[in-house]
Amino acid sequence: MGKTYQRLLSLLQDRRAGFIFLIDPDKTSVETIPTTIHQIEKGGSDGILVGGSLLFSNRFDEFIRIVKQETNLPVIIFPGSSRQISAEADAILFLTFISSRNPNFLIGEQVLAAPIIHSLELETISTGYMHVESGNTTTVEFLSGSRPIPRDKSEIAVAHALAAEYLGMKFVYLEAGSGAKYSPPNDMIRNITEHVNVPLIVGGGIRNPQEAREKVEAGAKFIVIGNALEKDFRQSEVQLFSDMIHGS
Repeated sequence: MGKTYQRLLSLLQDRRAGFIFLIDPDKTSVETIPTTIHQIEKGGSDGILVGGSLLFSNRFDEFIRIVKQETNLPVIIFPGSSRQISAEADAILFLTFISSRNPNFLIGEQVLAAPIIHSLELETISTGYMHVESGNTTTVEFLSGSRPIPRDKSEIAVAHALAAEYLGMKFVYLEAGSGAKYSPPNDMIRNITEHVNVPLIVGGGIRNPQEAREKVEAGAKFIVIGNALEKDFRQSEVQLFSDMIHGS
């Protein structure tokens, strides 16, 4: 069992849910990393995801190296493609886009990434990724060519999450996508967690602390926040999300 994965599980022994902050290298400059990380850590985040659907920057390694220098929190890659790999991170979510019917995202990108990850001895956390309808066309939907799970079809989401569990995946990640109009439905989260034993990560479209709390009450074990704080990024705002997610 990997050290970073075990650390994430250990969080759940003391808190009802974990709070993970997502940083997109295309939206955060290298120069602002120290200030950003300080506010994230002091605000109560439990971990940091780094990644995005696109990657315009050619400084991915440097970006993660600087993030690591500024924090003791686990730094985990949330890859948009097999190009987003770095030995500087603590671990990488080894994603399988289980709700897609595009073979490139079911196995193609994983095969390209696997030898590189192996050579870097980078910890992998096998994760079943599911994209749910969000009210608009997100970047991940457009780039993957995959139809999202309809918001009113919880049984489809449950079936995919069960498949992820039976395939041996360690997490299920239910996401509406970056810039989503609507977050994943609470009823869908509740139905998944009633049937699936692996921890559920929920992200995308969560715009305020109360909404984050509702996801936790529905059964989410990790909440990922990114876009919600890009325009109003202050330690006090991070703290509000932290309090609601952790149960304060």
